[in-house]
This record gives sequence, C-alpha cells and structure tokens, in this order.
Amino acid sequence: MSAYQNEMKAVAALKEAAGNGWSAINPEYAARMRIQNRFKTGLDIAKYTAAIMRKDMAEYDADSSAYTQSLGCWHGFIGQQKLISIKKHLKTTNKRYLYLSGWMVAALRSEFGPLPDQSMHEKTSVAALIEELYTFLRQADARELDLLFTALDDARAAGDKAKEAEIQAQIDNFETHVVPIIADIDAGFGNAEATYLLAKKMIEAGACCIQIENQVSDEKQCGHQDGKVTVPHAEFLAKINAVRYAFLELGVDDGVIVARTDSLGAGLTKQIAVTNEPGDLGDQYNSFLDGDYITSADDIENGDVVIKANGKLLKPKRLASGLFQFRPGTGEDRVVLDCITSLQNGADLLWIETEKPHVGQIANMVNRIREVVPNAKLVYNNSPSFNWTLNFRQQVFDDWVAQGKDVSAYDRNNLMSVEYDGTDLCNEADERIRTFQKDASREAGIFHHLITLPTYHTAALSTDNLAKGYFAEEGMLAYVKGVQRQEIRQGIACVKHQNMAGSDIGDNHKEYFAGEAALKAGGKDNTMNQFG
Repeated sequence: MSAYQNEMKAVAALKEAAGNGWSAINPEYAARMRIQNRFKTGLDIAKYTAAIMRKDMAEYDADSSAYTQSLGCWHGFIGQQKLISIKKHLKTTNKRYLYLSGWMVAALRSEFGPLPDQSMHEKTSVAALIEELYTFLRQADARELDLLFTALDDARAAGDKAKEAEIQAQIDNFETHVVPIIADIDAGFGNAEATYLLAKKMIEAGACCIQIENQVSDEKQCGHQDGKVTVPHAEFLAKINAVRYAFLELGVDDGVIVARTDSLGAGLTKQIAVTNEPGDLGDQYNSFLDGDYITSADDIENGDVVIKANGKLLKPKRLASGLFQFRPGTGEDRVVLDCITSLQNGADLLWIETEKPHVGQIANMVNRIREVVPNAKLVYNNSPSFNWTLNFRQQVFDDWVAQGKDVSAYDRNNLMSVEYDGTDLCNEADERIRTFQKDASREAGIFHHLITLPTYHTAALSTDNLAKGYFAEEGMLAYVKGVQRQEIRQGIACVKHQNMAGSDIGDNHKEYFAGEAALKAGGKDNTMNQFG
C-alpha cells in the first residue's frame, strides 16, 4: 500500500472515530495535504538530508566519479527554481545540493545593506535564509504534487484507468525538492559558545551540514581577499566541538561538519599558541612563526615577545597591528596540519581555500593529508573570484611550453583577449574547464563541488540584458523576446507566475474547505490560461 493510500486510510479512521462532527472532511483531501507537507519541522529536514550526505560520502569513497555539486543561492525562490530546473532536465536531485554563502548573506540579506564578507551581518540572517530556502523547496513539493492531484482527478473524471494508474505511480514515487544545504557559519561569529548557539539555530532551520573556517572571528575576511588571520588549532577545534554538540543535542546524530582552512593565503595570526611540551599542537603552530632567534636579553626590545620554539628562543615578528606573521612559504604545510588536525578532531569534510583552480596544486595537499587520513575528502569552492578563462589558458600555455610546443602566436599576459577565442590553446583550456570537476574529484579528493556566488552574477547579468533593451528602443520587445518568449519555448514553469506562487493550491484548498461555495481565482477569466 502506498503512502498516499496509507494516509487516506489513517484519516478515514480518524473521521470515523470523530463521528458526525467530521462529516465534511474528505479523507483523500486530508491525505493530499499531508503528502504535500512531508517535512513538519526543520529538524525533520536536517535528519533526512544528513542521511543523504552520509550515503553520498560513502558512495564517493567507493567511486570518485560519484561526486556531488551545488550552486549558492541567496533567496528561497532562487533555490526553489534551481531544484525545479534540476528535476525537469536531469529527472533526479540525486547528489545535487544547495550552498548557503556567507558572502551572499552579507552582500544581499543584511539589514545594514550590502556589506563585505567580514562577518558584520546579523548572525540570525544565516538561519533565517536556511528556513526560507526550505520553505520554498517544500512549496515546490506542494505545487508539483497539486498538479499531479489535479491530473489524477481529470483522469478519473474521464474514466481513463491507465492514465489514472500512471499518475498514481508518479505520486507514489514522488521525489522531493528538499536536498542538503551546506551552510556557511563563517568563523563562528564569536567564541565557541556563540558558535554553538548559532549552530543550533541553523540546525533547527534545517541545516544538516555546517561549514566553519579557522580565521579569527572578529578579523574575518573573504577567502579570496588579503589580510586573513588564522587562530591556533585549539581554538578552532573548540568550535568544531561546539557544532558537534549542537547536532547531538538536537538529535541530528550524523550531522556533517566541514572544516575550512584559509592558511594557504593567510600569513598572519592574532595569537601565539599555548604549548606545554615540544612537538605538541601549539608548538607545531608556533614553529611556523616568522622571527629571529636570539641568544641574549640584549636582543630584546621594549614590548618584544619571546617564546621557546625548536629548542631555541624565538622573537616573533609582530606588526604594528599587534598581529604576528608566519614565515613566507609555509602556507601549504600549515594547510596540511590544519586539515589532518581537523579530521582527527571531529570534522567530516575539508575545505581548502586556494588562490587558483589548479588540480595539481590541490592534489599535492590532499595526497599529503591522505597519508595520515586515507579517506580525507574536500568540499571545493569553484569560485567566481577566479578568472577561470585566464587561469586555464595560462595553465595550457605553461604546459605547452614544458612540452616544447610552439606558443609564439600567444601572449601569455594577454590571453583573455577575444582574438584568442576559438584557437587551439583556448579550446583546450575550455575543455579542461569543462572536465575540471571530474578531474579534481578523481585526482584531488574533491567530494563536493560548489559555486559560491553564481546566482548573484546571473541576477546581475539577466537584469542588465533586460534593462539595456527595455529602457532603449526595444521597449516591451526586450521583455517579450528576451524573457517571456524564452520562458514559453524552454518550458519555464514561472511563466505561469500565479501558479508558481500557489494560486492553484489555494483554489483547491478553498474547494476542500467550502465545496461548491468556494470562490476560485483560476476561472476562465484568469489570464494565466493564455499560457496553456
């Protein structure tokens, strides 16, 4: 018996027990409403999606071609349309997630207005966006099922048993639009207690996966900007523990933690780590500090700090800001130590923020990590902060030089020029971009590929294209030709925007509640009928 039939049977039993007072209740209508609202709370969603991520991680461990993907979304509607599109074109949401970017929350969702990615936005806006995304995804479920219920009623009215059975099978095998969200908690918005409190809110909103970075919370910078400052491992591990306790408290026992390291691009630390004996974690952190070894108190100036490191007295270099700097060239070693330490202390996945998308560079670090933790795997930011075209054209140029190929027709510093479009070098670069995710998942341990800010850029691009025509000579044709006609031709559901917003669901509910007395919006005079 299907879930749909089980729900009808359950409501019918309730109706019978309730007696005549429930005479107007139709068990099938109630069953439809239950099926349309599968997830009653955010915790239901978090538990469901955590299980999906754990399954996907195990499948990736067995086969690296089974990697996962997501796109960053800054509004519930954007996330909803992405999942509707995935189901339409790819027929399944399997291994497709959503990403919630702290950058986009800061830039687009703060009550302060647009802000840089420096953890200055309201921390509650992160959890609020998670809840909003899942509200829209649940509404996508309700809308699609409502269309199926209407089709089921039409098939019954026509006496078409075969069509009725076909639609009933679609209802019984319905795949939800609700998928995992990897949610950015930045550097935790304060101390470990603050991190725990915010993590709870995010999990209660539906987050099964929380990404946290090892920057100083009140000095946080975007991963692709300068001035990043890391914290000693003990402080970061306390925040990982805080997130894990939040998951456990709320019963999401298999919640996923992504530990992000910015050490590759971060040359500064705010603190000298506490160390109790040579070789401990604090001592290893301090061993990367830049400074001068001294042999006499005469080498110490007023205000200098001196520590014992590597068996000698080290006077770390301290900037006017009070920050200490690491030795140049230690970034990769610090990344490897960060990653191993995080995985050995509760993290499930890694995020290494790099300055360019280079499979070889990522693989070099991952291979070192896997010498200690064999199943280490990454979430990787396929960032819009990279100039992908230029990066890959230069990578091909350099490879060709190493292979002894003639590159005299190309200027390496000017490879973005449109004159090179369509050349052999640029075609090979495009092919490497196309296969980057497959290659990196196979060779560099990347389990999940995401683009942090894609819908920020697509919104800007599409708006620019409409505005330049609409406010000029094209006028209304700019909208009709560039938007509405494309919606019709490509089968974009939003062309019927009243339906997308829930008008037909509301009409059906009115009929459930009031029967023939219901005043519906979807009659013959509804202009949405023009779209078939």
